[in-house]
Parts: sequence; structure tokens; C-alpha cells
Amino acid sequence: MSDAAASLGLRASHADRDRVVDVLRVAAGDGRLTAEELDERLEAALSARTVGELAVLTTDLPTGAARTPVEAKDVARIRQRGGSARRGEGWVVPRRLKIESEWGDVTLDLSDAVIVYDTLRIDLDMRGGVLKLLTRPGIVVDTDGLELGFAKVKARSAGAPGVPVELRVEIHGRKDFGRVVVRPQRRVSVRRGPTP
Repeated sequence: MSDAAASLGLRASHADRDRVVDVLRVAAGDGRLTAEELDERLEAALSARTVGELAVLTTDLPTGAARTPVEAKDVARIRQRGGSARRGEGWVVPRRLKIESEWGDVTLDLSDAVIVYDTLRIDLDMRGGVLKLLTRPGIVVDTDGLELGFAKVKARSAGAPGVPVELRVEIHGRKDFGRVVVRPQRRVSVRRGPTP
């Protein structure tokens, strides 16, 4: 089974369902769905068990810039030395990101980011540490423009068939020592105690 097929079979979380419900409500507000269609899709979203069941509910609706009213920077920078930098939940993804890092980690969590542009170009100048990109279905990462010196790339796709590409991340520049890790965001499992 491919990574993409496996992603569709993953159990949907409350956050996954909430994201789809938001997309459906915005689409209905824009006049893209009738009231009946909205009711049918909301019911299906709230009862969906897998990511694949959710994905089919929004494949004919716009994503990214078409529904995001926020403005993103054209160019953003991360400069750090010996520490760590993180961009996480609610982060508005710029068109271009320049990263200069020495002996520290940089994490870009794209799983709950606000995506305005269809492409993010990362210009990387990094020595040591880990560059980690956390993705979701609809985000693809291209590391072909990256020059490695005693470093390695470990990439796992979060893609899923039928899910349109929302964001293409292109990494260019140089990575000396350390790693570049691309993977889907892990879901947190909750342990429950024994039932009385």
C-alpha cells in the first residue's frame, strides 16, 4: 500500500472534521453550495471515520488563497544560532522563506498553517541540526534543489489520491551536517484509564 493510500485510510480526528466543516461553511457562504448540499456534506463530515471520507467532501471546492482572507508576507526570514525555531499552528505561510541556521533545529509545522500562496520557496543555508517540515494531505515537498554536505533527507509523503495540491514547497540552497525530515504531522493518542 502506498503512503498516499495509507493516509486516506487514517482515522479522522476532531480537528480534521472541524477543518472540513469550516471549508464547507465558507463555500456555502460564497454561494458554492446550496443549503441542502451543505446539510448533506456537514452530516457526512461529522460522521466520517477516515481522512479519505473527508477528502471527497471538498475536492470540488477551492482551497488556499481562494478562501483565506489573511495577507502573507512575500519574504520572511529565520535566523538563529545554536537554538531552535518553530513556526506552528496558525502560522501564515509566506511566498518565500530564507533560513539561516547554525547548529540548531528549525521546525515548520504546515499541518495547521494558513496557506495563502500555492508555492513556498525555502532558501536554506543551514549547518548542523534538523530542518523538519510537518505536512498534511495536499502539501508536497521538493528537495531536488538542495545541495547536501554530510547531511541526508528523509521524506515521507502525506499526499492522498483525490486531494488537490494546496501547497508546493521547494527547498533550495545548502544543508551541511544533520538532516532534513519531511513527514505528516503525528496524531496524539490519548490513553484512557480502566473503565470503572
